[in-house]
Amino acid sequence: MKFKTCASALLLTAFASATHAVALRVATAGDALSMDPDSLNETLQLSFTGNIYEGLVGRDKDMNLVPLLATGWKQTSPTVWTFTLRKGVAFHDGTPFTADDVVFSFARAAAPSSDLKSEVASVKAVRKVGDDAVEIETIEPFPILPSVITNVYIMSRQWCVKNKAEVPVDRRKGIENTASFKANGTGPFRLRERQPGTRTVLDRYAGYYDKVDGNVDEVVFTPIANDATRTAALLSGEVDLVDPVPLQDVDRVRGAGIDVLQGPELRTIFVGMDESRDELQFSNVKGRNPFKDRRVREALYQAVDIDSIRSRVMHDAVVPTGLLIAPLVKGYPADLNHRLPYNVELAKKLLMEAGYPNGFQVGMNCPNDRYVNDAAVCQALAANFARIGVKVDLMLESKASYFPKVMRRETSLFLLGWTPGTVDALDPLYALVATPGAKGQGQFNLGAYSNPAVDDLVGKIGSEMDRARRDSLIHQAYKLEQDDVAHIPLYQQTLAWGCRHGVKAVQLPTNRMYFKWIKVSAQ
Repeated sequence: MKFKTCASALLLTAFASATHAVALRVATAGDALSMDPDSLNETLQLSFTGNIYEGLVGRDKDMNLVPLLATGWKQTSPTVWTFTLRKGVAFHDGTPFTADDVVFSFARAAAPSSDLKSEVASVKAVRKVGDDAVEIETIEPFPILPSVITNVYIMSRQWCVKNKAEVPVDRRKGIENTASFKANGTGPFRLRERQPGTRTVLDRYAGYYDKVDGNVDEVVFTPIANDATRTAALLSGEVDLVDPVPLQDVDRVRGAGIDVLQGPELRTIFVGMDESRDELQFSNVKGRNPFKDRRVREALYQAVDIDSIRSRVMHDAVVPTGLLIAPLVKGYPADLNHRLPYNVELAKKLLMEAGYPNGFQVGMNCPNDRYVNDAAVCQALAANFARIGVKVDLMLESKASYFPKVMRRETSLFLLGWTPGTVDALDPLYALVATPGAKGQGQFNLGAYSNPAVDDLVGKIGSEMDRARRDSLIHQAYKLEQDDVAHIPLYQQTLAWGCRHGVKAVQLPTNRMYFKWIKVSAQ
């Protein structure tokens, strides 16, 4: 598959002279919350740190798997993969990359404090095989292992030990260590300056082992949460690349002669509910949990006026969905993509049958700087729910405080988005739908939904080698999740990057921004 690039007519002219440093100024709605690559399984976090760190395997501009720190891999038995490591690679501090770093990094990603546990949950052991290879043994046959470990970035064992960063920070507990603020990877860019929430500066790493398609020497990354301010910075030339361009400003930005690159994103935005506790933490209902009743979950679902949210809040830049995954994801069960209809009267009837004729009150957690128009979407949802008597106490906050809170499951109702970094249907099932358990299973199942039949299917999907049988198991699992109304899927949002004249960037449906592919022409 081919993906779009930001470009302008000026790009066809000469690029900046190699004798002058080429700077790229990037602004996004939120900051990367840490430089620790294992600290948060979030797209912006993994995208940004993915310019500093690398995995054994990555993806190219067409989303194909490609070698990075491994030059090749093969499955030597149903449960063992051998990865040949790239020679002559050095970390940014000059220490050589070795098999010991791979073994260490996989163990670090599996640590209890890691947010990447689900990415290595299938791994039983990682063994050094001489100086230039490692074996990764899985618990059972796991055919998609190379896809899954693209998010497992390799860190220097020596650097981590020296800086007392052997284990990752725990975002739930607010614990930090050296890796939160400093970095030492093998990637094409190295960290020069870090001012959390204000500014982060990267420099091109002169010792990078591979060819770099772009010409950027310096990246100045600035979080600008306010939509109007972010747009003004792009229009004034203060920044070169913005993600996202506020939907309400797309036409104005284009009218100013600035390229707006829009394309589909794999992320699905959905509403989750606490389906585990006997009594909700944030509700006026005492002694019971309304969300344990399927009728209540269905009532909220049918109260959502998705067409109004799509047109009025999201400016037609989303695709409503009835599933937790997007069509580009491997194993996508297309025939299940249908939503429960918007029906206020039926929703009220369902609440009455469940014993809530007058509705109830509940708190809802929402970020205001993570997803496109996230605060406005949550306000629209609160208005929708109010029509059936469910009064929402909306708690809008920065993702810096939102994520630690909901990841501790201190929530009753919440908005969340999920991008399957593996581009495989098992990813959301394992992370969002499976019963929370050891080794990262259900790690982002923040409402603690549980269905043993789904768990059984998730286990079978992971080890099934036959594509047709695997797709059938995936279909069964998503059908069960859908029938249980375990979540309220909303939409897949459309990406919108703004590029000033002379900037060419590659936009992937994962919304990963790789600076090594960006070119900046002379002004």
